[in-house]
Amino acid sequence: MSLQYLLDEHIPRILKTAIIRREPTLTVWKVGDAGAPGLSTLDPEILNWCEHNDFVLVTNNRRSMPRHLADHLALGRHVPGILTINIDLSIPAIAEELVLIAMASLENEHRDLIRYLPLA
Repeated sequence: MSLQYLLDEHIPRILKTAIIRREPTLTVWKVGDAGAPGLSTLDPEILNWCEHNDFVLVTNNRRSMPRHLADHLALGRHVPGILTINIDLSIPAIAEELVLIAMASLENEHRDLIRYLPLA
């Protein structure tokens, strides 16, 4: 089974389209989509949602997300993972890396971790 992604609200919507074009079998939701957390949902609530729904969070929040994750873990909680993208990379490059990660990841490989993209 591949990863499921939740794109935070500050990620351009075109990234969702680019990922799905490359790999239509992937589940990619964006904050604000039906069934996903609503716009302006606080980061701690998004982490709770990701934990309960088994989605890896894709964000560009390098400043406060490490603190939110530390607080989440301190409560004995877990997340499937957080992938922090470099928004200066092209959308096709980010999409390609996210597809590769989703298809090649082992179960729980990213659990409770923040990984910064690009990985290479």
